[in-house]
Amino acid sequence: MLAIDPDAPGGPEVLVPVARPIPQPGEGEVLVRVAAAGINRPEILQRQGKYPPPQGAPSILGMEIAGTVVGVGARVNESLLGQPVCALIAGGAYAEYAVAPAGQCLAVPPALTMVEAAAMPETLFTVWSNLFERAWAGPGETVLVHGGTSGIGTMAIALAKLFDLKIIVTAGSDAKCAAARALGADLAINYKTQDFVEEVKAFTGGRGVEIVIDMVGGDYVPRNLQCLAEEGRHVSIAVQGGATATIPLWDVMRRRLTLTGSTLRPRSVEFKSLVADELRRTVWPLVAEGKLKPVIDRTYPFAEAAEAHRRMEAGAHVGKIVLTIWDTL
Repeated sequence: MLAIDPDAPGGPEVLVPVARPIPQPGEGEVLVRVAAAGINRPEILQRQGKYPPPQGAPSILGMEIAGTVVGVGARVNESLLGQPVCALIAGGAYAEYAVAPAGQCLAVPPALTMVEAAAMPETLFTVWSNLFERAWAGPGETVLVHGGTSGIGTMAIALAKLFDLKIIVTAGSDAKCAAARALGADLAINYKTQDFVEEVKAFTGGRGVEIVIDMVGGDYVPRNLQCLAEEGRHVSIAVQGGATATIPLWDVMRRRLTLTGSTLRPRSVEFKSLVADELRRTVWPLVAEGKLKPVIDRTYPFAEAAEAHRRMEAGAHVGKIVLTIWDTL
């Protein structure tokens, strides 16, 4: 098969399809003929040599796929053969075939195209597990999400609207703020020209938000804490702006704040399968009804993976960037 498996770290130019053996599904796994693969920021870091894949994961890039099951391993029901699925995987998505744990696969309903399905798993698993499980989001609460027009941000907006949350986002331009509002954000703040702490306080009447989902880290963390209401929850999911932060502990104590965080990629198959089970019950019926779709920024053919990475690195995208691999979409 063709796969994108660079021999050494580098710029986007290293993303060249090469020949690799078709993987074989092990116990509890399926083999998927990949129609499309989502592009995610951890893959940028892996390409640069800054984020090695978890132990046991393939070196082939990519964490989310959509395609057709063409093989099953031991202890997997053969009824899955021929079924369209999307899946979150630890690696191997930028390829014509990929192996996925059966428990992490979600059936692709007629309401989704393969491109849309490939854009769902990473953002949906991440937002659901952090916003609704780790931060205990409840109806009527308000959440602040940084990176409002990213794949994570656009999925957070969509889920907020479906589950009766108010959502405030930040973005780096007036055009991106307008795009976020068009998608349903209650407030979009241009972090380059506005103080998001002041804007959040003004929007909430000085009370603050119940939840912050932060992918920046660094000096954003103490500012995020200023945005929280009493008993507020701060969830770190990435550290694009720095991995260390100064925490005002007395303020945390005085206002009974909760600081937590998670990484999804290194988690066990068992954990991710549990998240998938919850998504099947709570979210996937809305997907099947056409009420939840990812925002697609742009698609690129497999041979143009370098251009897809360049677009993500440029930061101009709104929503997800997707590679199309087989032309049976």
